[in-house]
Amino acid sequence: MSLRVLRYLCVCIFIAGVPAMIISSIRGNNEGYVVSFGLITAIAAIILITAAATTKNPRIDVFTDVLAEKIELRVNELITQGANEDTARQLVRQTIDLVRGSE
Repeated sequence: MSLRVLRYLCVCIFIAGVPAMIISSIRGNNEGYVVSFGLITAIAAIILITAAATTKNPRIDVFTDVLAEKIELRVNELITQGANEDTARQLVRQTIDLVRGSE
């Protein structure tokens, strides 16, 4: 089951669970139904929170900018030590391509 389907299913259960608790409370006043719908709704909410917390989130642009500045400083340091600038920048580009999975 994909993450998208799991999230959609949990949201649907959560949205349907609240009216189910209200209706079962008003209609039959049976505590068993109310508690059952409440537990199902709570489990759906916990699964939804867990799925959101454990999935991979993209990096914030600020951290990417800081990393880019560090790399630029390192390239400038290599150039001042005598490395060829074109070769150093080409190495950085090839490393980025390798990480992204392109050729």
